[in-house]
Amino acid sequence: MKRTVVSIALAAGFAAPAFAQQADVARGRYIALIGGCNDCHTAGFPQKGGEVPEAEWLLGNPVGFRGPWGTTYPTNLRLTLSKMTEPQWVAYAKKLRARPPMPWFNLNKMSEADLRAFYHFVKGLGAPGKPAPDYAPPSAEPKTPFIVFVPQAPK
Repeated sequence: MKRTVVSIALAAGFAAPAFAQQADVARGRYIALIGGCNDCHTAGFPQKGGEVPEAEWLLGNPVGFRGPWGTTYPTNLRLTLSKMTEPQWVAYAKKLRARPPMPWFNLNKMSEADLRAFYHFVKGLGAPGKPAPDYAPPSAEPKTPFIVFVPQAPK
């Protein structure tokens, strides 16, 4: 099957590496979607039912998540990855520890191939944009909108 795909790609005028890169980007896009990356790292994504132009994906979010740990902001992944090589990204993702609500434990378990595909996708999204707001410790009042991320007792 793999030989057939490469043959089709070559017959269509694609160089094998370019064809593989396209498949990697498509896989990275799929990982971003099913991994829920946009849910936090793309402003307004859940509120708009996922109907946000891809040009706006993964630019971070000015809405914070506030809990006992302080207030965290979903980072601008385009900016983060723009400062890393592919091997640096893979190593970073495999060792990341983060404050809630980032599911770093899921990112740590991604395969190297999936992390590389995600990297290629993000790198192809366009300009890195601006950083998300900085973390605010528990004693600091956030200067942006935030979601209270603490279980509430029923009334």
